[in-house]
Amino acid sequence: MPPAARSYRRLVLFDVGADAYDRFMGRFSQPLAALFADALGVGAGERVLDVGSGPGALTSRLVERAGAEHVTAVDPTEAFVAAVRERLPGVDVRRAPAEALPFEDDTFDAALAQLVVHFMADPVAGLGEMRRVTRPGGTVAASVWDQEERGPLTAFWRAARALDPRVRGESDLAGVRRGHLASLMRDAGVAGVEEGELTVSLTFASFEDWWEPFTLGVGPAGRHVRLVDDATRSRLRDLCALELGPPPFTVDATAWCVRGRA
Repeated sequence: MPPAARSYRRLVLFDVGADAYDRFMGRFSQPLAALFADALGVGAGERVLDVGSGPGALTSRLVERAGAEHVTAVDPTEAFVAAVRERLPGVDVRRAPAEALPFEDDTFDAALAQLVVHFMADPVAGLGEMRRVTRPGGTVAASVWDQEERGPLTAFWRAARALDPRVRGESDLAGVRRGHLASLMRDAGVAGVEEGELTVSLTFASFEDWWEPFTLGVGPAGRHVRLVDDATRSRLRDLCALELGPPPFTVDATAWCVRGRA
C-alpha cells in the first residue's frame, strides 16, 4: 500500500469524536500515559512534544509534569486537535502528521509518541522527524501495545479470527511485535535505544462495559464490528464473552516502551 493510501486509511480509522475514542481506547491509554511519562522522567520546564496526541491522554500528563506552556501536541485528526485545544488551554496544538512535523531542528528536549507508531504512514520517517526536532542528547520515545498476545484487544481479535481465519487484526502493524519498535527507532537514526514494558490493568464489572465501546467505530476493531453483518457481530460478541470469562474480569494490557537519544 503506498504511503498516501496508508495515511488516508489511518485518518478514516480515527475519524471519530474525542469522546468515542476516550470510551474505547482512552480507558487504557490514560493509565498508560501516566506510566509512560513517569518512566521517561519528564520534568518541570522541559520542552516536550506529543506526536499523534489523539484527544490528549499523554498530553495531559505532560502538562502536569512540564507545564502547559512547555508542551506541544500534534495530530492529523481535526477532531482530536480541537479536543486537546479545548481540554488543555495553553498547550501549542497543531494539525500535522508525524512524517512532516512543522518545527525547526532541535526544538524540543523530548519527543514522545504513545500508541501511534503502528498507524504512521511511514514509521521510520515519523520517528526520524521526532529525532530531527529533538535537541542533541534529548529523548525520543514511543510506546505501542504488544498486539501479539498481551494487548487490550487480544481477546477481541482472537474471537474475530476464530470466526474468520482471514482476519488479520493488528498483529502485523509496525512496532507491535517484540523488538520491532526498537528496530524502527534504530532505522530512524535514534541512538542508545532501550526497550522495556509497561502494563496497565482494568477491571470490568460487566461484559457490556467492555463491549459497548467496540460499537463506536474507533480504530481497526471498531471498523471491523461495523463492517460485519448482524449475525456475525452477534457471534463475535458471544465469543468475546467466552474469551473474557464471567464478570467481573480484569484485562491486563502490556505496551512496548522504547526510548533513545537524538
